[in-house]
Amino acid sequence: MFNRLCISAVIFLTTIFASVVSATPAGMLQSELNQGWRFRQARLQQWRTASVPGVVHTDLLDHALIEDPFFRLNERSVQWVDKEDWVYETTFDIPAKMLEYKNYRLVFNGLDTYADVELNGEKILSADNMFRRWTVDVSRKLKEKGNVLQIYFHSPIKLDIPKWEALPYHYEAGNDQSQNGGLFGKKVSIFARKAGYHYGWDWGPRLVTSGIWRPIVLESWNDARFEDLAFQTEKLRKRTAQVVCKVEINSEKSVKGAKVSILDEDSKMLVGSTVCDLKPGINHIKVNFKLNNPRVWWCNGLGTPELYNFRTELSINNKLVDSRRQTTGIRTIELVRENDTEGQSFYFRLNGVRVFAKGANYIPSDNFLPRVTIADYKKTIDDAVAVHMNMLRVWGGGIYENDEFYDLCDSNGILVWQDFMFACSLYPAEGKMLENIRLEAIDNVKRMRNHPSLAVWCGNNENQTAWFSWGWKENYERQNKTYADKIWKQYCDQYFNVLAKVVDEYALNVPYTPSSPFATKDVAQEKNIGDRHFWGVWSGTFPIIAYRDERSRFFSEYGFQSFPEIQTVKRYAPKQEDQDILSDVMMWHQRGGNNANERIRKHLLNEYCEPKGFENLLYMTQILQADAVKIAMEAHRRDKPYCMGTLYWQINDCWPVASWSSRDYYGRWKALHYFVKNAFDDILVSPVERNGRLEVWVVSDRQRQVKGKLEVTVYDMKGKRINSFTKNVHLKSDESLKVIDQKVEELVGNYALNDVVVYAEFTPRGEKKHYTNNCFLVKQKEMNYQDATITPVIEPKEYGFRVTLYTDTFARAVFMELDGQDYFFSENYFDLLPGHPLTFDVETSLSLQNFKKQLRIKTLKDAYK
Repeated sequence: MFNRLCISAVIFLTTIFASVVSATPAGMLQSELNQGWRFRQARLQQWRTASVPGVVHTDLLDHALIEDPFFRLNERSVQWVDKEDWVYETTFDIPAKMLEYKNYRLVFNGLDTYADVELNGEKILSADNMFRRWTVDVSRKLKEKGNVLQIYFHSPIKLDIPKWEALPYHYEAGNDQSQNGGLFGKKVSIFARKAGYHYGWDWGPRLVTSGIWRPIVLESWNDARFEDLAFQTEKLRKRTAQVVCKVEINSEKSVKGAKVSILDEDSKMLVGSTVCDLKPGINHIKVNFKLNNPRVWWCNGLGTPELYNFRTELSINNKLVDSRRQTTGIRTIELVRENDTEGQSFYFRLNGVRVFAKGANYIPSDNFLPRVTIADYKKTIDDAVAVHMNMLRVWGGGIYENDEFYDLCDSNGILVWQDFMFACSLYPAEGKMLENIRLEAIDNVKRMRNHPSLAVWCGNNENQTAWFSWGWKENYERQNKTYADKIWKQYCDQYFNVLAKVVDEYALNVPYTPSSPFATKDVAQEKNIGDRHFWGVWSGTFPIIAYRDERSRFFSEYGFQSFPEIQTVKRYAPKQEDQDILSDVMMWHQRGGNNANERIRKHLLNEYCEPKGFENLLYMTQILQADAVKIAMEAHRRDKPYCMGTLYWQINDCWPVASWSSRDYYGRWKALHYFVKNAFDDILVSPVERNGRLEVWVVSDRQRQVKGKLEVTVYDMKGKRINSFTKNVHLKSDESLKVIDQKVEELVGNYALNDVVVYAEFTPRGEKKHYTNNCFLVKQKEMNYQDATITPVIEPKEYGFRVTLYTDTFARAVFMELDGQDYFFSENYFDLLPGHPLTFDVETSLSLQNFKKQLRIKTLKDAYK
């Protein structure tokens, strides 16, 4: 289940499904131009077949002209690609079904990035923004047969270096790996409206792409057509919803008495209509309608993410001339920032209900974006839902994601925090570039605004905290106060003016925040105002236990690094000489460098015993990461309602690498992702030791009261019950409650703290599910773990096996793997108590005999040196 389709297979499938002419139910026809493409290096004459959508690197890979940049050290050998110009070309006929139409245009959904487009030898477009959708009227430029479409992609490096050299000062772009691209200190990424991570990041390679990364479509129509539809929930009550549909109609001529009708396709009922006059060009029409007993869209955990399928029809003289189908949801969303006794709140209110946001940050799933399939998106969202997430933050150094990503968030109830594409940098946001940014924002806000999952637009990632807290402001002021003032003005124009106005005008009441983190215009971040990025443990000098005590109104970033497991490492570092975290290959796939390794080592040895061997080190870094982030997640939830959100960094990777992710590039769950499953459940039981006392909290995100029984038991390593007690618990709706606060010495008696484990279990009244958690009273390296004998009982089931594990002594962080196989365990990296067997499922194609033979089980004690 973790194998990615090879490039050729993806291209084949894309061709099969997208080569036909498609039509709206009436009116406009569309034909995707995805066949017959060829490409060449601009300074050479040899043409080769190309795949569209695609990028130069994937086409070079298909022709074996470069080696896989993700394998070993191969990234180094492809840095020449972005220094070249590239030409793409195809020949196409107007499809027969389109010949009766009068109006034609070409729609370029994604050109990466600087591109001159010619049609039949005539230049029709100069594109300069990867994120924009470009449309060109070609009604008088097309031939019936043999149209030649050519796109010349300029090297973004060659075009932008002169801009860098012309300035007396330079814009900060901390993660631009210019040195890996042979550019030394020339960090040119900020000049191109292009995905920042393509230039490298502290978890990603430097692979600066060019190409046709989203489809090119030929459209044709007569008379009039819909340009855009936007459904906005204006008022939502228990029994009714007031909705307005904002319609853009492109009309060829003046029309009297055009009719716009909206139908609910599910109920087959007309819900609204209006009659209007049209003028030539773009017309803005509103259709107001009411829904009785509306099906409301809710995020995961609060209800069902109900969706409506509306069909909007345009009729002229009683003739249907265009029709558009739109899936959307009925909901209201607010970002509540209200002053209170402790500062200012920061939380989301969905349909009038306060939401505790549980989730992660999301980066692009591949450096070569056209390789990301719908199946990849589906697995990411399914994996988020499986661990009870209700929000993903689309981070600002990547892309505005494909529609399929947001569709899946809609249907699965995952709220989306959407950054604009600016991260950890400063930009020359004035004049032509600022206008380019404005148009980019309009394009994407309009494209995405019908998605009910969209919860907030955010101006940038960490640019403001960099200005105020990373020393950037002071550095510019030392150089020249005039430079500092100019850059800060550009910053304010971009985030407090232009982007804010775009969201206000086009985003259908979705809120906006200028940066993340953000407190006020003059303050980067505070513990009691706004959202916060807490990196004091990973980047600072704080111990892991600091995650327990740090506070914020909303944690939008925090995290800790780990290596992928050995089965993943073998795919990019297969040689024996690679199997060392200090080897050339492993260091190349550790973008944090030796500093990151040293941070891992410091914290690992502070918390755990020294690991034996390479494989055990990989495993233990995952336990370290999971334990650390678990402390944070539980602390944030206990602190509700002061804290109302916890989004860790990060849910995924764009290539195989050591990183902060909870799922590696191939989709394998790390220990952290398994830990998230309990930490983000709708009810959390959270025992925590603090200053010699044991606190036990029960936290509920349910919107109704919960009554149940809390049982706390102290066991020794052999499973002997040392002490136990129960409490009846009554939780109000959406409450965090400290149920127990007791001296540790009263709980353990004469037993040593390193010989016991505290086991907490909460059972809601009338339910079969038990919510459990363990607490340790000393550091892991001080725990007196014994060698465990773990016995598996295996029974076949569909798609794999059901396994029950028994142990004779407490086993910490039990890890299972199948050597050399793709597999998925529904539970892994768990603690196992004597007398508490655990049953789970495993998906694998192995036979029972081979499964028993290849199943490997280890514990934390086994990994110690």
